[in-house]
Amino acid sequence: MTENNEKVIEIDGDVISLDELINVFKEAKVEKSTVNKAAKKRKDEQQLKPYQAELIKLQRHIEETNQKMIILFEGRDAAGKGGTIRRVTRYMNEKHYRIVALGKPTEEQKTQWFYQKYISHFPRGGEIVLFDRSWYNRAMVESVFGFCTQREYDDFMKGVKGFEKDLTRQGIILIKLYFSVTKDEQARRFERRKTDPLRQWKLSEIDVQAQDKWDEFTDTKYNMIKQTHSHNAPWTVIRSNDKQKARYEALKVIINSVNYEGRDENLDYTLDPEVVISGAREIEIMDAQRSKSGKFIG
Repeated sequence: MTENNEKVIEIDGDVISLDELINVFKEAKVEKSTVNKAAKKRKDEQQLKPYQAELIKLQRHIEETNQKMIILFEGRDAAGKGGTIRRVTRYMNEKHYRIVALGKPTEEQKTQWFYQKYISHFPRGGEIVLFDRSWYNRAMVESVFGFCTQREYDDFMKGVKGFEKDLTRQGIILIKLYFSVTKDEQARRFERRKTDPLRQWKLSEIDVQAQDKWDEFTDTKYNMIKQTHSHNAPWTVIRSNDKQKARYEALKVIINSVNYEGRDENLDYTLDPEVVISGAREIEIMDAQRSKSGKFIG
């Protein structure tokens, strides 16, 4: 004990207070956790690289054959859309892809045909366009928050399958991905955005209300997938509670959408049925949930 009754410990001839020892232990524990997280992140990124290499081959094929590809990334806020888009495009040739994330419509756009602002961003021959949210905003966010009228919503739901059929009939490769996250996981990610200064910019007023409107979003998701899943433009649902698995499987979904030369046959392109679910199967699952508990789970 010291004069101040401070507890001390002697280690190899050095005297250190118990409080100092505890602080050193805590710092070492935090440092080890940080190192472990960094190591896991490096491992996760390495796991993606062989498939990112395949995406480069796919992109080259699209360019050489003058085809057009559109990939829609839809889903709840904080479901992992943005992170997946970054992994998809990380090593791609920037000259032959674009990421489109549109904001609120301008006053001029409000007077135009609904699809006009999206069509202006469609790919030219040999290009891939990735929409971080798309025309399905009308079926989800706009509908839930009352940003469109009931008639506008109904018109969209009646016409979108025909619109997409025209796109695919003209040769556009259309991939529709819906990222599905649970309510608890979404809440955890929102909380992280509140406390992490590097992520705070991601948190919007819409995000804050998303948890309160969870059930409304779930009902809207059900109606959207049920009414707009088609042979020409099917939905693929990605379970994204585990971000790494979601990214990994989303890359494979995109790769599997096109036949191209030089595919690495040593890679496993099989989709994980626990992560990747067809739109039709998702509706069956949600119907079963409602029959069992009286409501959808998510």
